[in-house]
Amino acid sequence: MLFRQFVDDDLGCASYLIGDSATDEAFVVDPAYAIEQYLEAADAEGVRIVRVLETHTHADHVSGHGRFALEHGVPVSVHPIAEPDYPHDPIEDGQTLHAGSVPVRVLHTPGHRPEHCAFVVDERLVLTGDSLFVGDAARPDLAVEAREGAEGLFHSLQRLMQLPDAYDVYPGHVAGSLCGAAMSPAHSTTIGAEKRSNVALAFGDVQEFIATSAGVSTPRPPTTARVVELNRGPFISAPAELGSLGEIGIATVLDVRPAAAHAAGHVHGAFNVPVSASSFATRAGFILDPVERIVLHASDNDEAQRAARGLRSVGFLELAGYFTSADSTEASSPVELDDLERLLQEGSVQVLDVREKSERDERYIPGSLHIPYRLLRETGTDGLDTSKPVVTICETGTRASIAASVLAAAGVDARPVLDGGIENWRGQTVSFRRCGGST
Repeated sequence: MLFRQFVDDDLGCASYLIGDSATDEAFVVDPAYAIEQYLEAADAEGVRIVRVLETHTHADHVSGHGRFALEHGVPVSVHPIAEPDYPHDPIEDGQTLHAGSVPVRVLHTPGHRPEHCAFVVDERLVLTGDSLFVGDAARPDLAVEAREGAEGLFHSLQRLMQLPDAYDVYPGHVAGSLCGAAMSPAHSTTIGAEKRSNVALAFGDVQEFIATSAGVSTPRPPTTARVVELNRGPFISAPAELGSLGEIGIATVLDVRPAAAHAAGHVHGAFNVPVSASSFATRAGFILDPVERIVLHASDNDEAQRAARGLRSVGFLELAGYFTSADSTEASSPVELDDLERLLQEGSVQVLDVREKSERDERYIPGSLHIPYRLLRETGTDGLDTSKPVVTICETGTRASIAASVLAAAGVDARPVLDGGIENWRGQTVSFRRCGGST
Protein backbone atom coordinates (compact mmCIF):
# COMPACT_ATOMS: atom_id res chain seq x y z
CA MET A 1 0.00 0.00 0.00
CA LEU A 2 1.18 3.50 -0.90
CA PHE A 3 0.43 6.11 1.77
CA ARG A 4 1.59 9.73 1.94
CA GLN A 5 0.53 12.53 4.27
CA PHE A 6 0.80 16.21 3.25
CA VAL A 7 0.56 18.90 5.93
CA ASP A 8 0.08 22.62 5.37
CA ASP A 9 1.68 23.93 8.56
CA ASP A 10 0.34 27.45 7.99
CA LEU A 11 -3.31 26.38 7.96
CA GLY A 12 -2.88 23.20 9.99
CA CYS A 13 -4.54 21.17 7.20
CA ALA A 14 -3.66 17.60 6.21
CA SER A 15 -4.34 15.74 2.98
CA TYR A 16 -3.45 12.26 1.77
CA LEU A 17 -2.32 10.15 -1.18
CA ILE A 18 -3.28 6.49 -0.88
CA GLY A 19 -2.89 3.80 -3.49
CA ASP A 20 -1.56 0.55 -4.81
CA SER A 21 1.92 0.53 -6.30
CA ALA A 22 1.22 -2.80 -8.00
CA THR A 23 -1.76 -1.53 -10.01
CA ASP A 24 -0.46 2.06 -10.31
CA GLU A 25 -3.72 3.56 -9.00
CA ALA A 26 -4.12 6.13 -6.22
CA PHE A 27 -6.71 8.35 -4.51
CA VAL A 28 -6.18 11.85 -3.13
CA VAL A 29 -8.14 12.72 0.01
CA ASP A 30 -9.00 16.35 0.85
CA PRO A 31 -6.57 17.95 -1.63
CA ALA A 32 -5.37 21.52 -1.24
CA TYR A 33 -5.83 24.01 -4.08
CA ALA A 34 -2.11 23.69 -4.88
CA ILE A 35 -2.33 20.22 -6.44
CA GLU A 36 1.21 20.17 -7.83
CA GLN A 37 2.50 18.46 -4.68
CA TYR A 38 0.26 15.42 -5.25
CA LEU A 39 1.06 15.17 -8.93
CA GLU A 40 4.78 15.26 -8.20
CA ALA A 41 4.44 12.61 -5.48
CA ALA A 42 2.32 10.36 -7.71
CA ASP A 43 4.82 10.70 -10.53
CA ALA A 44 7.69 9.84 -8.18
CA GLU A 45 5.80 6.75 -6.96
CA GLY A 46 4.77 5.69 -10.47
CA VAL A 47 1.02 5.84 -9.82
CA ARG A 48 -1.96 7.57 -11.46
CA ILE A 49 -4.42 9.59 -9.42
CA VAL A 50 -7.79 8.15 -10.40
CA ARG A 51 -10.14 9.67 -7.80
CA VAL A 52 -10.51 12.53 -5.34
CA LEU A 53 -12.24 11.76 -2.05
CA GLU A 54 -13.62 14.62 0.05
CA THR A 55 -14.41 14.01 3.69
CA HIS A 56 -16.71 17.05 3.53
CA THR A 57 -17.14 20.53 2.06
CA HIS A 58 -14.22 22.39 3.58
CA ALA A 59 -14.64 25.80 5.19
CA ASP A 60 -11.02 26.65 5.92
CA HIS A 61 -9.28 26.06 2.60
CA VAL A 62 -10.10 25.97 -1.09
CA SER A 63 -10.10 22.39 -2.34
CA GLY A 64 -8.09 21.22 -5.31
CA HIS A 65 -10.80 18.83 -6.48
CA GLY A 66 -11.85 21.22 -9.23
CA ARG A 67 -8.35 21.44 -10.63
CA PHE A 68 -8.04 17.65 -10.63
CA ALA A 69 -11.36 17.36 -12.48
CA LEU A 70 -10.77 20.14 -15.01
CA GLU A 71 -7.05 19.64 -15.66
CA HIS A 72 -6.75 15.86 -15.32
CA GLY A 73 -10.25 14.42 -15.74
CA VAL A 74 -10.26 12.90 -12.24
CA PRO A 75 -13.73 12.14 -10.75
CA VAL A 76 -14.68 13.55 -7.34
CA SER A 77 -16.50 11.60 -4.64
CA VAL A 78 -18.38 13.20 -1.74
CA HIS A 79 -21.43 12.34 0.37
CA PRO A 80 -24.61 13.59 -1.38
CA ILE A 81 -25.79 15.53 1.69
CA ALA A 82 -23.11 18.05 0.70
CA GLU A 83 -25.35 18.99 -2.27
CA PRO A 84 -22.45 20.16 -4.44
CA ASP A 85 -22.99 22.11 -7.66
CA TYR A 86 -20.39 20.09 -9.52
CA PRO A 87 -20.39 16.63 -11.14
CA HIS A 88 -19.59 14.03 -8.49
CA ASP A 89 -19.82 10.36 -7.60
CA PRO A 90 -21.90 10.07 -4.41
CA ILE A 91 -20.59 7.88 -1.60
CA GLU A 92 -22.56 6.30 1.21
CA ASP A 93 -21.98 4.80 4.62
CA GLY A 94 -20.52 1.30 4.45
CA GLN A 95 -19.48 1.59 0.82
CA THR A 96 -16.02 0.31 -0.10
CA LEU A 97 -14.02 1.86 -2.92
CA HIS A 98 -10.75 0.46 -4.20
CA ALA A 99 -7.53 2.24 -5.06
CA GLY A 100 -6.19 -0.69 -7.02
CA SER A 101 -6.37 -3.53 -4.51
CA VAL A 102 -6.43 -1.22 -1.46
CA PRO A 103 -9.93 -1.04 0.08
CA VAL A 104 -11.25 2.30 1.34
CA ARG A 105 -14.36 1.94 3.49
CA VAL A 106 -16.69 4.89 4.02
CA LEU A 107 -17.91 5.81 7.52
CA HIS A 108 -20.52 8.56 7.62
CA THR A 109 -19.46 10.68 10.61
CA PRO A 110 -21.63 13.83 10.76
CA GLY A 111 -21.07 16.57 13.32
CA HIS A 112 -18.58 19.03 11.93
CA ARG A 113 -20.78 19.05 8.84
CA PRO A 114 -23.81 16.84 8.04
CA GLU A 115 -22.10 15.21 5.04
CA HIS A 116 -18.82 14.44 6.81
CA CYS A 117 -17.27 11.01 6.23
CA ALA A 118 -14.19 9.23 7.52
CA PHE A 119 -12.30 6.67 5.45
CA VAL A 120 -10.96 3.36 6.78
CA VAL A 121 -7.99 2.37 4.61
CA ASP A 122 -6.99 -1.28 4.23
CA GLU A 123 -8.58 -2.02 7.64
CA ARG A 124 -5.50 -0.70 9.39
CA LEU A 125 -5.77 3.09 9.47
CA VAL A 126 -8.52 5.68 9.41
CA LEU A 127 -8.56 9.15 7.84
CA THR A 128 -10.80 11.05 10.26
CA GLY A 129 -11.03 14.38 8.44
CA ASP A 130 -12.71 16.96 10.65
CA SER A 131 -14.14 14.60 13.25
CA LEU A 132 -11.46 13.12 15.51
CA PHE A 133 -8.18 15.02 15.88
CA VAL A 134 -5.05 14.21 17.85
CA GLY A 135 -6.05 15.34 21.34
CA ASP A 136 -9.35 16.96 20.44
CA ALA A 137 -12.41 16.85 18.18
CA ALA A 138 -13.77 19.17 15.52
CA ARG A 139 -15.85 22.27 16.16
CA PRO A 140 -19.57 21.64 15.51
CA ASP A 141 -20.76 25.16 14.67
CA LEU A 142 -19.70 25.83 11.07
CA ALA A 143 -22.58 24.27 9.14
CA VAL A 144 -25.47 23.82 11.58
CA GLU A 145 -26.52 25.09 14.99
CA ALA A 146 -23.74 24.23 17.45
CA ARG A 147 -25.81 21.97 19.71
CA GLU A 148 -27.15 19.98 16.75
CA GLY A 149 -23.65 19.59 15.36
CA ALA A 150 -22.29 18.59 18.76
CA GLU A 151 -24.88 15.83 19.16
CA GLY A 152 -23.97 14.39 15.78
CA LEU A 153 -20.28 14.66 16.53
CA PHE A 154 -20.66 12.81 19.84
CA HIS A 155 -22.21 9.79 18.14
CA SER A 156 -19.65 9.88 15.32
CA LEU A 157 -16.79 9.86 17.83
CA GLN A 158 -18.38 6.93 19.63
CA ARG A 159 -18.54 5.09 16.34
CA LEU A 160 -14.88 5.78 15.58
CA MET A 161 -13.95 4.47 19.03
CA GLN A 162 -15.39 1.09 18.03
CA LEU A 163 -12.51 0.64 15.60
CA PRO A 164 -9.60 -1.51 16.86
CA ASP A 165 -7.19 0.28 19.21
CA ALA A 166 -4.27 -0.53 16.92
CA TYR A 167 -5.69 1.44 13.97
CA ASP A 168 -3.61 4.46 13.09
CA VAL A 169 -5.49 7.76 13.02
CA TYR A 170 -4.64 10.45 10.48
CA PRO A 171 -6.73 13.61 10.93
CA GLY A 172 -7.66 16.39 8.54
CA HIS A 173 -6.17 19.01 10.85
CA VAL A 174 -3.27 19.43 13.24
CA ALA A 175 -2.32 22.25 15.62
CA GLY A 176 -2.54 25.62 13.88
CA SER A 177 -6.07 25.10 12.60
CA LEU A 178 -9.05 26.99 14.05
CA CYS A 179 -11.17 23.83 13.80
CA GLY A 180 -10.21 22.64 17.29
CA ALA A 181 -8.88 24.23 20.47
CA ALA A 182 -6.73 21.53 22.08
CA MET A 183 -5.19 19.85 19.05
CA SER A 184 -1.75 18.33 19.35
CA PRO A 185 1.03 19.25 16.90
CA ALA A 186 1.46 15.51 16.28
CA HIS A 187 0.44 14.47 12.79
CA SER A 188 -1.00 11.06 13.70
CA THR A 189 -2.08 8.88 16.60
CA THR A 190 -3.95 5.63 17.23
CA ILE A 191 -7.49 4.83 18.31
CA GLY A 192 -6.12 3.40 21.56
CA ALA A 193 -4.02 6.48 22.33
CA GLU A 194 -6.99 8.78 21.80
CA LYS A 195 -9.18 6.69 24.07
CA ARG A 196 -6.63 7.26 26.82
CA SER A 197 -5.88 10.95 26.36
CA ASN A 198 -8.27 12.83 24.06
CA VAL A 199 -10.20 15.48 26.02
CA ALA A 200 -13.19 15.20 23.69
CA LEU A 201 -13.58 11.50 24.46
CA ALA A 202 -13.77 11.97 28.22
CA PHE A 203 -17.55 12.52 28.11
CA GLY A 204 -19.71 9.47 28.59
CA ASP A 205 -22.93 11.47 28.44
CA VAL A 206 -24.13 13.13 25.25
CA GLN A 207 -25.65 16.13 27.03
CA GLU A 208 -22.43 16.81 28.90
CA PHE A 209 -20.52 16.64 25.62
CA ILE A 210 -22.99 18.99 23.94
CA ALA A 211 -22.81 21.52 26.78
CA THR A 212 -19.02 21.63 26.51
CA SER A 213 -18.34 21.40 22.79
CA ALA A 214 -21.22 23.63 21.68
CA GLY A 215 -19.71 26.55 23.59
CA VAL A 216 -17.12 27.12 20.86
CA SER A 217 -14.95 30.17 21.53
CA THR A 218 -12.44 29.82 18.68
CA PRO A 219 -12.85 32.72 16.24
CA ARG A 220 -14.60 31.94 12.99
CA PRO A 221 -12.62 33.34 10.06
CA PRO A 222 -14.67 35.71 7.86
CA THR A 223 -13.48 33.69 4.85
CA THR A 224 -15.50 30.65 5.98
CA ALA A 225 -18.71 31.31 4.04
CA ARG A 226 -16.83 32.24 0.86
CA VAL A 227 -14.63 29.14 1.00
CA VAL A 228 -17.65 26.88 1.50
CA GLU A 229 -19.34 28.55 -1.48
CA LEU A 230 -16.26 28.04 -3.64
CA ASN A 231 -15.89 24.40 -2.60
CA ARG A 232 -19.54 23.59 -3.11
CA GLY A 233 -19.87 25.51 -6.38
CA PRO A 234 -18.66 24.86 -9.91
CA PHE A 235 -15.13 23.56 -10.33
CA ILE A 236 -12.35 26.13 -9.97
CA SER A 237 -9.46 26.02 -12.39
CA ALA A 238 -5.80 26.92 -11.89
CA PRO A 239 -5.03 30.47 -10.73
CA ALA A 240 -3.76 33.18 -13.01
CA GLU A 241 -0.04 33.85 -12.80
CA LEU A 242 0.92 36.49 -10.23
CA GLY A 243 2.84 39.18 -12.09
CA SER A 244 5.08 42.08 -11.13
CA LEU A 245 3.42 45.49 -11.35
CA GLY A 246 4.89 48.72 -12.67
CA GLU A 247 2.20 50.82 -10.98
CA ILE A 248 0.17 49.93 -7.89
CA GLY A 249 -3.01 51.76 -8.84
CA ILE A 250 -6.00 51.92 -6.53
CA ALA A 251 -5.68 48.87 -4.32
CA THR A 252 -5.40 47.45 -0.83
CA VAL A 253 -1.70 46.80 -0.30
CA LEU A 254 -0.80 43.74 1.75
CA ASP A 255 2.80 43.97 2.89
CA VAL A 256 3.95 40.37 3.34
CA ARG A 257 7.53 41.24 4.32
CA PRO A 258 8.85 40.73 7.87
CA ALA A 259 7.53 43.19 10.46
CA ALA A 260 10.88 44.95 10.81
CA ALA A 261 11.06 45.57 7.06
CA HIS A 262 7.54 47.00 7.11
CA ALA A 263 8.42 49.29 10.01
CA ALA A 264 11.50 50.56 8.18
CA GLY A 265 9.49 51.66 5.15
CA HIS A 266 6.13 50.89 3.58
CA VAL A 267 3.60 52.48 1.27
CA HIS A 268 0.90 54.54 2.92
CA GLY A 269 -2.04 52.50 4.14
CA ALA A 270 -0.41 49.08 3.71
CA PHE A 271 -1.42 46.24 6.02
CA ASN A 272 1.45 44.11 7.27
CA VAL A 273 0.88 40.35 7.59
CA PRO A 274 4.30 38.66 7.32
CA VAL A 275 4.22 35.49 5.24
CA SER A 276 7.22 34.24 7.22
CA ALA A 277 5.20 34.16 10.46
CA SER A 278 2.76 31.45 11.50
CA SER A 279 -0.88 31.34 10.36
CA PHE A 280 -0.27 33.81 7.54
CA ALA A 281 -3.30 32.89 5.44
CA THR A 282 -5.69 32.78 8.38
CA ARG A 283 -4.51 36.12 9.73
CA ALA A 284 -4.63 37.77 6.32
CA GLY A 285 -8.16 36.42 5.93
CA PHE A 286 -9.25 38.33 9.03
CA ILE A 287 -7.91 41.60 7.61
CA LEU A 288 -8.71 41.53 3.90
CA ASP A 289 -11.97 41.76 1.99
CA PRO A 290 -12.20 39.39 -1.01
CA VAL A 291 -14.00 42.00 -3.11
CA GLU A 292 -11.18 44.54 -2.93
CA ARG A 293 -8.29 44.76 -5.37
CA ILE A 294 -5.28 43.30 -3.53
CA VAL A 295 -1.66 44.04 -4.36
CA LEU A 296 1.24 42.41 -2.52
CA HIS A 297 4.39 44.19 -1.32
CA ALA A 298 7.10 41.54 -1.07
CA SER A 299 10.86 41.38 -0.66
CA ASP A 300 11.23 39.35 -3.85
CA ASN A 301 9.35 37.15 -6.31
CA ASP A 302 9.67 34.00 -4.18
CA GLU A 303 8.12 35.74 -1.16
CA ALA A 304 5.31 37.11 -3.32
CA GLN A 305 4.52 33.69 -4.81
CA ARG A 306 4.53 32.06 -1.39
CA ALA A 307 2.09 34.68 -0.11
CA ALA A 308 -0.11 34.25 -3.17
CA ARG A 309 -0.35 30.49 -2.57
CA GLY A 310 -1.40 31.12 1.02
CA LEU A 311 -4.01 33.71 0.08
CA ARG A 312 -5.47 31.55 -2.67
CA SER A 313 -5.78 28.68 -0.21
CA VAL A 314 -8.34 30.70 1.78
CA GLY A 315 -10.29 32.07 -1.17
CA PHE A 316 -8.41 35.15 -2.42
CA LEU A 317 -8.08 33.81 -5.94
CA GLU A 318 -7.88 37.05 -7.93
CA LEU A 319 -4.76 38.93 -6.85
CA ALA A 320 -3.76 41.99 -8.88
CA GLY A 321 0.02 41.44 -8.66
CA TYR A 322 3.01 42.39 -6.55
CA PHE A 323 5.82 44.90 -6.27
CA THR A 324 9.16 44.84 -4.47
CA SER A 325 9.99 48.55 -4.22
CA ALA A 326 8.07 51.81 -4.04
CA ASP A 327 9.00 55.43 -4.81
CA SER A 328 7.31 56.82 -1.71
CA THR A 329 7.29 55.10 1.66
CA GLU A 330 6.67 55.96 5.29
CA ALA A 331 8.10 54.41 8.44
CA SER A 332 6.61 53.38 11.77
CA SER A 333 8.23 53.63 15.20
CA PRO A 334 8.34 50.30 17.08
CA VAL A 335 8.57 50.45 20.86
CA GLU A 336 11.03 48.37 22.85
CA LEU A 337 9.64 46.50 25.86
CA ASP A 338 12.30 48.09 28.07
CA ASP A 339 10.93 51.53 27.19
CA LEU A 340 7.26 50.71 27.50
CA GLU A 341 7.04 50.81 31.30
CA ARG A 342 8.58 54.29 31.36
CA LEU A 343 6.16 55.50 28.68
CA LEU A 344 3.26 54.11 30.67
CA GLN A 345 4.41 55.85 33.85
CA GLU A 346 4.67 59.11 31.94
CA GLY A 347 1.15 58.60 30.59
CA SER A 348 2.38 59.44 27.12
CA VAL A 349 0.99 56.31 25.41
CA GLN A 350 -1.91 53.93 25.64
CA VAL A 351 -1.32 50.20 25.37
CA LEU A 352 -3.60 48.10 23.18
CA ASP A 353 -3.52 44.35 23.81
CA VAL A 354 -4.39 42.69 20.48
CA ARG A 355 -4.42 39.06 21.61
CA GLU A 356 -7.50 36.89 22.02
CA LYS A 357 -9.61 37.14 25.18
CA SER A 358 -8.49 33.74 26.48
CA GLU A 359 -4.85 34.85 26.27
CA ARG A 360 -5.53 38.17 27.95
CA ASP A 361 -7.40 36.51 30.81
CA GLU A 362 -4.20 34.70 31.75
CA ARG A 363 -2.04 37.82 32.09
CA TYR A 364 -2.25 41.42 30.94
CA ILE A 365 -0.83 44.87 31.64
CA PRO A 366 -3.09 46.85 33.99
CA GLY A 367 -4.72 49.81 32.31
CA SER A 368 -4.26 48.40 28.81
CA LEU A 369 -7.13 48.35 26.35
CA HIS A 370 -8.16 45.16 24.59
CA ILE A 371 -9.23 44.66 20.98
CA PRO A 372 -8.14 41.50 19.13
CA TYR A 373 -6.11 42.39 16.03
CA ARG A 374 -8.61 40.63 13.77
CA LEU A 375 -11.38 43.09 14.70
CA LEU A 376 -9.49 46.34 14.27
CA ARG A 377 -10.28 46.99 10.63
CA GLU A 378 -13.96 46.72 11.49
CA THR A 379 -13.89 48.68 14.76
CA GLY A 380 -11.38 51.31 13.63
CA THR A 381 -10.60 53.87 16.32
CA ASP A 382 -13.64 53.16 18.49
CA GLY A 383 -12.59 53.35 22.16
CA LEU A 384 -9.11 54.67 21.39
CA ASP A 385 -7.69 57.99 22.51
CA THR A 386 -6.10 59.14 19.27
CA SER A 387 -4.51 62.17 20.94
CA LYS A 388 -1.59 59.98 22.06
CA PRO A 389 0.35 57.14 20.41
CA VAL A 390 -1.16 53.67 20.63
CA VAL A 391 1.33 50.91 21.46
CA THR A 392 0.14 47.53 20.20
CA ILE A 393 1.32 44.38 21.95
CA CYS A 394 0.73 40.63 21.65
CA GLU A 395 2.90 37.62 22.55
CA THR A 396 5.69 37.69 19.97
CA GLY A 397 5.22 40.83 17.87
CA THR A 398 3.52 39.54 14.72
CA ARG A 399 -0.06 40.39 15.64
CA ALA A 400 1.15 43.68 17.12
CA SER A 401 2.60 44.60 13.75
CA ILE A 402 -0.60 43.62 11.95
CA ALA A 403 -2.67 45.68 14.38
CA ALA A 404 -0.40 48.72 14.17
CA SER A 405 -0.50 48.65 10.37
CA VAL A 406 -4.32 48.52 10.37
CA LEU A 407 -4.52 51.43 12.82
CA ALA A 408 -1.91 53.44 10.92
CA ALA A 409 -3.96 52.98 7.74
CA ALA A 410 -6.86 54.55 9.66
CA GLY A 411 -4.72 57.54 10.61
CA VAL A 412 -3.70 56.49 14.13
CA ASP A 413 -0.16 56.98 15.46
CA ALA A 414 0.34 53.26 16.17
CA ARG A 415 3.64 51.82 17.38
CA PRO A 416 4.05 48.05 17.69
CA VAL A 417 6.13 46.07 20.15
CA LEU A 418 7.94 43.82 17.69
CA ASP A 419 10.53 42.05 19.83
CA GLY A 420 8.56 40.00 22.33
CA GLY A 421 5.34 40.81 24.12
CA ILE A 422 3.34 40.04 27.25
CA GLU A 423 5.29 36.83 27.76
CA ASN A 424 8.48 38.88 28.15
CA TRP A 425 6.94 41.77 30.11
CA ARG A 426 8.74 42.30 33.43
CA GLY A 427 6.38 44.91 34.81
CA GLN A 428 3.18 44.41 36.77
CA THR A 429 0.44 42.23 35.30
CA VAL A 430 -2.98 41.09 36.41
CA SER A 431 -5.13 38.13 35.44
CA PHE A 432 -8.86 37.78 35.07
CA ARG A 433 -10.74 35.24 37.15
CA ARG A 434 -13.76 33.90 35.33
CA CYS A 435 -15.79 34.21 38.52
CA GLY A 436 -15.49 37.98 38.02
CA GLY A 437 -12.54 39.03 40.15
CA SER A 438 -8.97 40.10 39.36
CA THR A 439 -5.70 39.16 41.02
